[in-house]
Amino acid sequence: MKTCRPVPFTDVEITGGFWQKQQKRNAEVTIYAVMNRFMETGRFAAFRCDWREGQPNKPHIFWDSDIAKWMEAVAYLLEKQEMPDLEKVVEETIDEIEKHQDETGYVNSYFTTVEPSMRWSNRRWHELYCAGHLMEAAIAWNHATGRDRFLKIMCRYADYIYRVFVEEDSAAFVTPGHEEIELALVKLYQATGNEKYLQLSKFFVDKRGNNEKDNLGMPEAWDRVSSQSHLPAREQVTAEGHSVRAGYFYSAMADIARECDDKELLSACEKLFDNIAERRMYITGGVGSTRYNEAYTVDYDLPNETAYTETCASIALAYFARRMLLLHADAKYADVIERILYNGFLSSTSLDGKRFYYSNPTEYNIGRRDIHPASSETAWLPAVERVEVFSCSCCPPNITRFVASVGDYCFTEDESTVFVQQYMDCKALISGAMVNITTDYPVSGIISIRTTGLNGRKIALRIPAWCREFELSVPYSLQNGYAYVAGKDAADMVLTLSMQPQLMEANPSIIDDAGKVALQRGPVIYCLEGVDNGGALHNLVIHADTDFTETDNSEFGVPCISAKGIRRMAAEGNWLYRPYAGEKEETVLRFIPFFAMENRGKTDMRVWVPVVD
Repeated sequence: MKTCRPVPFTDVEITGGFWQKQQKRNAEVTIYAVMNRFMETGRFAAFRCDWREGQPNKPHIFWDSDIAKWMEAVAYLLEKQEMPDLEKVVEETIDEIEKHQDETGYVNSYFTTVEPSMRWSNRRWHELYCAGHLMEAAIAWNHATGRDRFLKIMCRYADYIYRVFVEEDSAAFVTPGHEEIELALVKLYQATGNEKYLQLSKFFVDKRGNNEKDNLGMPEAWDRVSSQSHLPAREQVTAEGHSVRAGYFYSAMADIARECDDKELLSACEKLFDNIAERRMYITGGVGSTRYNEAYTVDYDLPNETAYTETCASIALAYFARRMLLLHADAKYADVIERILYNGFLSSTSLDGKRFYYSNPTEYNIGRRDIHPASSETAWLPAVERVEVFSCSCCPPNITRFVASVGDYCFTEDESTVFVQQYMDCKALISGAMVNITTDYPVSGIISIRTTGLNGRKIALRIPAWCREFELSVPYSLQNGYAYVAGKDAADMVLTLSMQPQLMEANPSIIDDAGKVALQRGPVIYCLEGVDNGGALHNLVIHADTDFTETDNSEFGVPCISAKGIRRMAAEGNWLYRPYAGEKEETVLRFIPFFAMENRGKTDMRVWVPVVD
């Protein structure tokens, strides 16, 4: 099959604008905030493998993955700048990993220290998940530093896993309960050229949902659907189960489809992606509708207040979409990535870069949370306030590595075309061609592009699906969501995307959004907060034909928006029900970007607002 090639973030320099600010915050604040919390909670110390019963900070089955993602993020930062203090922490961690790798090649702080007799005995216990994240960290560290000690450690571990699962079949299960190692093994194959690692990844993909051993001893509450084991991979057509596991698994399926020219697997990926993007994704790019198993449910079941929408699930969906872009030059995949970047992912981190959400729902009602106290992980409603660390802290280090490598999402290429997938102020070297983009997107939709060295290739500029009108200063032709420009016309050009705010409606099958609209400007989804609108957001209604007023906001980085609306009045008197009186008054609704919500204290918030013609 004809495929595209990725343009890695190492060949892309973010030179200014919105994403440079995000990367600066990530490198100066967030990476240290995560490190400090992980040190305080014993995650780094776990690799010393000296914990004993009765001591604090008992290692957990997934702590290795937390540290691995953080290490990977540091490697990505080192690709762009020197950070000797963080480099030292990583090398010291590698020292401990090397010291406690056993003679078989096995690496896991929990099972080495806490339950050494339980190795490979429980499919749900994250051994292979942790291994995958450590592999990704080792690959990134080798690329950034040129030092291969960590990579060799993890290759020994991968060789051992191959022996246990493929040659001996000696584990109590066949495939990982929490997918991730599958995509990591493809990366390990690409980094080393060792075909064994690609074979092992394909083994795990092919065996999922295709063996009985995986289900032995599994509790009923954690069923086959939760781990995408309900059907063989090539027969899956709807997104099911745990939304993070699903995203990682679908990413690996797309990798194997591309590496092995597997058209049947590709067909399954296409159906799964369309099911998510057309029926099971929030307008913010969040996925996972329910706290129960952090899972997908059924088509159009997208409740707002109880939306689970885990940060890691959005990241995993972005991984899947990027891989689909390499299989098809279709802008719909980049559109989903953009929706995630500016909304359901970005909302996860406080504006100061130190606090995080696990879930990113599209509605908060504070009074309801006062009745049903919530924590981010244990109650039926997601937490209102971001916190510095979770007991399950998979999201913060995932955020750090994602922001550090966000340049991965800007470009793809094939023999005839360079594709511009995301609009960031940047410059990139792409197979001898230089592409310079100057823009303050998403503040405005004006994007200046200068290219050299295309050597007859075309350049294709994505026209976002949300964009109603655009102008391009050179001749072009439209195909699959891209404006294709011949190389001879592409030296200097300006693309102008209309950023006029617009009201969006949901499919009528989405019960929670019936009779409501959401406000979108460019790629950014907006919300109302009680702090700006006098509370009681459920009494606010927007006019369908309203005009919008934009106001600059340096704190948020994109404009805020005001619009005319109606406030339903609370009548005087002591009554619970009465004949309808229709009391209301005109008011001004003040919207802020969804990603900036809940940074000014606990307050009501909602994305979807009732509308009146």
